[in-house]
Amino acid sequence: MTTHSLSNASRSGQPVPPNVVSIAGIDPSGGAGVLADIKTFSALGAYGCGVIAALTAQNTRGVTGVHTPAVEFLRLQIDTLFADVTLHACKIGMLGNAEIVTTVAERLSHWQAVNIILDPVMVAKSGDALLDRNAIAALREALFPLAFIITPNLPEAGVLLGERMPETLREMRRVAERLREMLPTTSQRWVLLKGGHLPGDALTDLLFDGDRMIELCAPRIDTPNTHGTGCTLSSAITALLPQGAPGLVEAVVRAARDYLYRAIASAEQLQVGHGRGPVHHFHALWSTM
Repeated sequence: MTTHSLSNASRSGQPVPPNVVSIAGIDPSGGAGVLADIKTFSALGAYGCGVIAALTAQNTRGVTGVHTPAVEFLRLQIDTLFADVTLHACKIGMLGNAEIVTTVAERLSHWQAVNIILDPVMVAKSGDALLDRNAIAALREALFPLAFIITPNLPEAGVLLGERMPETLREMRRVAERLREMLPTTSQRWVLLKGGHLPGDALTDLLFDGDRMIELCAPRIDTPNTHGTGCTLSSAITALLPQGAPGLVEAVVRAARDYLYRAIASAEQLQVGHGRGPVHHFHALWSTM
């Protein structure tokens, strides 16, 4: 997997924003999915595109319905976009079923997409299923070979490995190693295992490339406004990766986590819904207006 960083400048001498795309579902409340991804891309200086892989009837309290488009139209969305726009990174989120997973993988392979960040979305914060059980194998077999970074949380990691989720930091380390073994070994690939489901006042994620196991720690913020945190983190990495120096994945992930941390800390400034509210994607921009 080759990663591309953006280095060209516009006629004015200013850096050209990278073009990045989210292939995921739509959350009408805007806290997760493509709408949250576009907000994150925009907040972090990237031009955001979107391919709709699923429609949900959803709010801050839960998911009441899921509709997936015909794969022919999904394929047409991807092909039409990639035929015209140079994409410097691609975030993959909710895909819904095995046929969608394999279609996305086939078209991204055809277009030789770079900097693919795979967030294996399976369950919403409300507990509602967002991926068919029969799609797990397709996810591992079709998309893992294309991914530069995968970003599962602990329950997702357990499902991917066919076992219970890790319950300690020690178990997380072993799970990160096993997940890395599922990725190609012929080039640099990364696992970002998110530890937010472990108890305690501290939150620890593990970043592992098969060689280095990096612990990324932060204090836990006591807030119910955590809707879309996984989407936001993976899309922040997608936006920042082509803007960073090649090889500095750790720095990009740290910057993405810092952005998410501040977005969570500022979430109480918003009043959206009556359940798990969204994070504040524009916390830095709106504070200067």
